[in-house]
Amino acid sequence: MKTTDDKTNESHAFYREILELLDETGIEYMLGGAFAVYHYTGLFRDTKDLDLFVRPRDYAAVLRFFADKGYEVQLYDVRWLAKIFKGDYFVDVIFNSVNNICRVDDVWFQRAPEGLFCERKVRFLPAEELIWCKSFVCNRERYDGADINHVLLKCGKTLDWKHLLTRLDPHWHLLLTIVTMFQFVYPSEFTDIIPKWLFDELIRRANEQYELPPPHERVCRGPMIDNTQYAVDVRDWKFKSYTIITV
Repeated sequence: MKTTDDKTNESHAFYREILELLDETGIEYMLGGAFAVYHYTGLFRDTKDLDLFVRPRDYAAVLRFFADKGYEVQLYDVRWLAKIFKGDYFVDVIFNSVNNICRVDDVWFQRAPEGLFCERKVRFLPAEELIWCKSFVCNRERYDGADINHVLLKCGKTLDWKHLLTRLDPHWHLLLTIVTMFQFVYPSEFTDIIPKWLFDELIRRANEQYELPPPHERVCRGPMIDNTQYAVDVRDWKFKSYTIITV
């Protein structure tokens, strides 16, 4: 059996190999997932996969390139995800989110900070986009709230909160959830990290909901954050949900 160090060395050799080849294409990419969280927090979570974010227009070229190099490739979900395999290790090539909300665009790359990964210069997901993506991961099998809280704890004082609000503006309830959960988890820290203007704005919006007439349509937004657990609402209880448009 290989030791943990052996596995880590093996996986990092695979990551370096992928990044070296990807750099040959000239296609822009960013690192997300566990390694982006590590970049912002210093918290290491060993993983067999590497999350690479690219523009939607680029994922097909990435797959063709690696297929020509002899890798097994898979268009896992045309809405948001492709994969590159080598043995036990794989790369997730992400260009959107499964709910078709967090589509990678030029602004991501304009804001992406540079750093080192496996001794290579790379760009990481901007902290605001990282939080935006993770705010929709609230299902039974996986909940990214701790990652969000740790990123806020370490980066919240320099976060572009106005940009984050812009990203989450159509789904601002999730940002209110993030803010109140951070208050709960870090009662001694939140006043220095969460801007008062943001909290006041979100509470104002929440209060205004009670002043509106009841919605004509019975809507469940649950599938946007967990399309398994909330399937019953749409299938059996006749709530309407948002249509997921394929790319």
